[in-house]
Amino acid sequence: MSEYLPSSLVPPETPLAMPAQDFGRDFHDASAPATDTGEPGVAIWRILAFSPAMASTLALAWVMRGWFAADGTTILEWVLLVLIAFNFFWITFTVSTVLLGLYSLGRTRPLPARGPRRAMRVALLVPVYNEVPWYVLGNARSMLEELRAIGGAHSYEMFILSDTRDPEIAAQEEQSIRALREDLPEGITLYYRRREKNTARKVGNIHDWVTRWGGDYEAMLVLDADSLMTGRAIVRLTDALSRDPNAGLIQSFPQLIGAQSVFGRMQQFANGVYGLALAEGLARWTGHEGNYWGHNAIIRTRAFAACAGLPELPTLRGGTSIIMSHDFVEAGLLRRAGWRVRFLPRIRGSYEETPQTLIDHIQRDRRWCSGNLQHLRLLSATGFHAMSRFHLAHGAIGYLMAPVWFSLLVIWAIIGHDDGGSVLTYFSETNPLRPSWPDMSEPRHVAVIVLIYAMLLLPKVLSVAALPLTGRRIADYGGLGQFILSMLTEIILAILFAPILMVQQMIAVFRTAFGIQKGWAPQAREGGTYSLATLFKCHILETLSGVALWAGIAAGLVSLWLAPIAFSMLLAVPLSALSSLRLPKAWMGTAEVLKEPQINQAARHYRNLLKQNLNGSAPVQPAE
Repeated sequence: MSEYLPSSLVPPETPLAMPAQDFGRDFHDASAPATDTGEPGVAIWRILAFSPAMASTLALAWVMRGWFAADGTTILEWVLLVLIAFNFFWITFTVSTVLLGLYSLGRTRPLPARGPRRAMRVALLVPVYNEVPWYVLGNARSMLEELRAIGGAHSYEMFILSDTRDPEIAAQEEQSIRALREDLPEGITLYYRRREKNTARKVGNIHDWVTRWGGDYEAMLVLDADSLMTGRAIVRLTDALSRDPNAGLIQSFPQLIGAQSVFGRMQQFANGVYGLALAEGLARWTGHEGNYWGHNAIIRTRAFAACAGLPELPTLRGGTSIIMSHDFVEAGLLRRAGWRVRFLPRIRGSYEETPQTLIDHIQRDRRWCSGNLQHLRLLSATGFHAMSRFHLAHGAIGYLMAPVWFSLLVIWAIIGHDDGGSVLTYFSETNPLRPSWPDMSEPRHVAVIVLIYAMLLLPKVLSVAALPLTGRRIADYGGLGQFILSMLTEIILAILFAPILMVQQMIAVFRTAFGIQKGWAPQAREGGTYSLATLFKCHILETLSGVALWAGIAAGLVSLWLAPIAFSMLLAVPLSALSSLRLPKAWMGTAEVLKEPQINQAARHYRNLLKQNLNGSAPVQPAE
């Protein structure tokens, strides 16, 4: 049986070979530039990003080591020191990246024009899997309409690449596509292909398009089902690729839109306020060794076909597994082959959505954890650039930090108690991290906790200071009073949700390690509410941990400094329920919330009309 369902909604095939790469052999694409020494000055930016983090971490470790007993350090003290140093490095690395972004934004740095602009034929690829058809197609039409209105030298055609398995949704997809194609104005091209078997998931979906139609398109702009990009952003991204013949991939910086719930708005506010300076700093030190986030990026088709074919990886059980978080690996393969991978955060108008509830976020995070931990097996791949290896390691470490933080929590829960001998003395007598409860007045003990919290908060403060440099004004967020209220709300919610997310990420790590994580369900785009039974089932570990911590605090066995964490864990279920509540427009409202982008208005208009059309109403009309 053919893997492809018959359809008249695709163009003639123009095959392009995409061989699987060998991670054990180096590879250079003959079409890539012969030599690329990297972006000028990037070494300085990397020194400025990494050195302060390393220096401050070593200084903290040296000072803390001096607190321990002169006649020997206990094993638990060494464990505590290593864990604190490990966490502190990544915290300070974020601070130094934001500082670089702050400095970079203060300088005039227009989008670099490396050569003459050349017209390109670009395919806009939208992979979907059991998505709501009118939601995806509303976004698709709004982007195509904008590109048609802009015009210009480049030409664009869109492919809806369906891996949908649900027969009812598949029927709605094809019906919606046919109806929409009949209504599209002249000059807009929309294709649809559905695979009967979703072999290799999204990796296989893109691979199928490249090997069947990739030969006709110089570039492909990969989108997600919830991606939305203005016509101007798409054209600027295409211009950047056409002007840089050595670039294989250029990633934009997607801003979050569409959030209406407490949790979604918190994520959106953090992305829209704190993310800009961080993204600018990241672009500075990555240079030509940037990363790929799987969507809202433009890719040179023949370079991708020649260099980024993914093999299956052997598993410990003797089978094989696809590479799940493929994007980081594909970026590493492109750079290995000699192509530049760039990040241009100053291209505005690139959007995506975020999970609306805590549980939706946890479900997505478990999938991402599984894919990112898989990257640890590729760190020794032959020919990868050091920065590509760093991206792979950084993604995995982001999840491994959860059990590290949890270990710190456990150690902190047992330090400082000595009831006359009935409890083991875990720390040397001279260690200031061992005050007897409830005497928490030791300045050095307090200093460690205050320093960590201050470094966690500092990137947010620096990012707010950088806002005027990004072209944003406090007025865009509802004025000074509303902005301060929104920022305080976001910080408080982030503190409350952080222990819950720590436990859930730790669970995700263990689920991955023991092979429990299965499936790749589609994201719930509009969120929802969950029953009390579902909430309790999801958050039982946090709840029980909170009960245990409070019991320990009440009995004098656990440090009082852990009360905020115990509070969050104990209230994990009501906090998770709170995450789904709808917020007023002004509360934690970003510039995109208070003044909705025109592309989003058009997308919402088309979604509603396409939904009506599918239910037998009038044909879709153009947005005003």
